[in-house]
Amino acid sequence: MDILLIEDNPDDVELTLHALKRQAICHNAQVARDGQEALDLLATRIDPPRVIFLDLKLPKVDGLEVLRQIKSNPATQKIPVVVLSSSNQEWDIESSYRLGANSYIVKAVDFDQFNAAVAQAGRYWLSLNQPPN
Repeated sequence: MDILLIEDNPDDVELTLHALKRQAICHNAQVARDGQEALDLLATRIDPPRVIFLDLKLPKVDGLEVLRQIKSNPATQKIPVVVLSSSNQEWDIESSYRLGANSYIVKAVDFDQFNAAVAQAGRYWLSLNQPPN
């Protein structure tokens, strides 16, 4: 799995996956539709994702708690986490970085801007970033 997309909004899931596939960045993505599903998936996978795209406003377990658990677990803490949220609230941004987010992207309302932002983030984390062993 290249990307784990943790997102509960079906429209945002479709747009994000479309942007990644359209740019031929990622063909192997998995979607978790709530925070608990994401944590369960990460706990049971042998091969971790290369990057996680994480929404903050999630059912069951919110995104900040998911981020805290990912970054506090030695098995998952090195996975880059890109927060992809509609929130531009300073508290959400600061909390995300304090908990270990590697990047914070505010979802653009404009379709083309959203596609460009997702494509650039995917390209960077999957093609340019050099992960630790």
